[in-house]
Amino acid sequence: MPVKVSVIVPVYNPGRYIEDCITSLLGQSLPPDAYEVIFVDDGSTDATPARLDALAAADPRVTVIHQENSGWSGKPRNVGIEAARGEYVMFVDNDDHLGPEALERMYDYGVANDADVVVGKMAGRGRGVPVELFRTDRPHATVENAPLIDSLTPHKMVRRAFLERTGLRFPEGRRRLEDHVFVTEAYLRASNVSVLSHYVCYYHVRRDDAANAGFRRFDPVGYFKNLREALDVVEKYTEPGPLRDRLFRRWLRVEMVERLRGRRFLNLPEDYRRELFDEIHAVVTERFGPGVAAPLQPTQRVVAALVADGRYDDTVAFAQWEAGVALTVEPESVRWQGGLLRIAFAAELTREGRPMTFPSAGGSPPWPPRDVAEAVRWLGEDVVVRFGRARPDLLLRERAGAAQYFQPGEVVRETVPVGDGSRVRLVLRGTAAVDPGAREVLPADGLWDAFVRVGIGGWTKELRLGPAPRHDVPVPPAGVVAGRVVLPYWTERHGSLALDVGRAGKRLGLGRLTPADVTVDGDRLGVDLPLYVPAPAEAVLRLTGPGAHDVPAVLTAGGRLEAVLPAALTGRTWRASLCLTPGAREGEADRFHPLPFALRAGADRVRAVPAHRPGGVRRLVRRTRRALHRIVGTITARTG
Repeated sequence: MPVKVSVIVPVYNPGRYIEDCITSLLGQSLPPDAYEVIFVDDGSTDATPARLDALAAADPRVTVIHQENSGWSGKPRNVGIEAARGEYVMFVDNDDHLGPEALERMYDYGVANDADVVVGKMAGRGRGVPVELFRTDRPHATVENAPLIDSLTPHKMVRRAFLERTGLRFPEGRRRLEDHVFVTEAYLRASNVSVLSHYVCYYHVRRDDAANAGFRRFDPVGYFKNLREALDVVEKYTEPGPLRDRLFRRWLRVEMVERLRGRRFLNLPEDYRRELFDEIHAVVTERFGPGVAAPLQPTQRVVAALVADGRYDDTVAFAQWEAGVALTVEPESVRWQGGLLRIAFAAELTREGRPMTFPSAGGSPPWPPRDVAEAVRWLGEDVVVRFGRARPDLLLRERAGAAQYFQPGEVVRETVPVGDGSRVRLVLRGTAAVDPGAREVLPADGLWDAFVRVGIGGWTKELRLGPAPRHDVPVPPAGVVAGRVVLPYWTERHGSLALDVGRAGKRLGLGRLTPADVTVDGDRLGVDLPLYVPAPAEAVLRLTGPGAHDVPAVLTAGGRLEAVLPAALTGRTWRASLCLTPGAREGEADRFHPLPFALRAGADRVRAVPAHRPGGVRRLVRRTRRALHRIVGTITARTG
């Protein structure tokens, strides 16, 4: 079979952090003979070279190339491109990993859309990743119709024929932002770029030792020299005007303005802070015209103006003012309705712990501001003008893998008068509708945490939805919807909203049932369950005694369990357990939840009785055993 994808992994002293990468690459759903993995060892001095050589000897998919240290990732990636045989090449860093179906899905998506570049959805584990770009699939994306420029890391799939035709390669040597130069040119020269957003392809991981290359403090002079090379690419392939300004705005916003804001700026050493400011000021005055900064969000525009004027002290003062700005989010209701979980919340900005207030009417104050006080006044009026475009989003984030998905919803914007009415609070109220049956919304079973993301005035802030106990907001029961059990609950640690999908056991509330909740009429059994069931669904009642019977059952709309009991129950007591979603997990055994009642079959009728519970001695033995395990575990952790 021709090689479909060549995965290129530059390697330098990753230690144990390469193991997750290796496991994910060798466990791909793409047929083994349809892809290859090329590790380019850039002069590692740890045990990694031997580890990779042993791997290559055992697996024909793996090739290892050793070279002297080149100082950065550009040369290893280029060496990998020259060795690649695949139709596409995929760039992966040695401390990151892929989703199990990443190569197959990205390759098929690229072929289906005739894409030169395929951008797969990213999830950040301790690292920031683009969010807006992955709001939806984009089969035909360009820098004009999509925020492609937000994603400049190299973790893309690129058609090898495109690389050969254009001669596109990574800059080499000891330098930064080689990926910006490569990816920007790829976007601007590709015939088509496709963005796959419905499946997490790439997991961008922050190492426990924070030794990822991107977290090292950089030399401002060298960094912004390399940044200018990315700007050169934009100038080479675009004409002066709105498109070029929009692309330049990405570097102004992300690499410059955001580095000079709030605590991120204030936490830097004074000498480094000043050097950083001076280098950014030089780039802004050299390369950016007025059209670059003008469309920025208000706070970003203030910082950009201060930088352009070289006002270092005012930039520090504004960062000190802005450091007090935060987001508060209050849950208002969580309820099932029409098979959807509707989650309502309110969000607003605070400063130093109090709700922020703004002028009751926007205006057009003079620009640029002469001092920080005037900048704050201008900012307040501009935020009011733009409030009609502000929106809160509810995201569900998988706790284990960090994949996140936007939930559809509605927004209401409220201006709340304060005092004499000359000032107002700006409150955003959102209602999200989570559809548990939509696999693109909740693609995997597991624990999902609810976050609210708000963009307003140039602040983009994110916060868990909670804490609920303070606001006395109850959660509804678990729901059985479209073959899945979904349990909303408030977490113990944060008091924030989370969803347990397909895993909940005791918390489902089935343990609260009593024999009085069970009715038996002849051979027909009925139980009112504490569950939300919007439509009839199949279930299985398992009765265990001298043998076992799996009895087909029905969950009626409203949550009543109904079943016809087998005649073979006569003269026995049968423990009961319940499967709410039979056949839901392909290749896995159904999950049965124990019920707190048993069925005792007499000569003439069947009745429900309390389930047998272990005696007092057995319960004491179990508790003692659990306590000993905890003590031993604590001692081991302290001495290990």
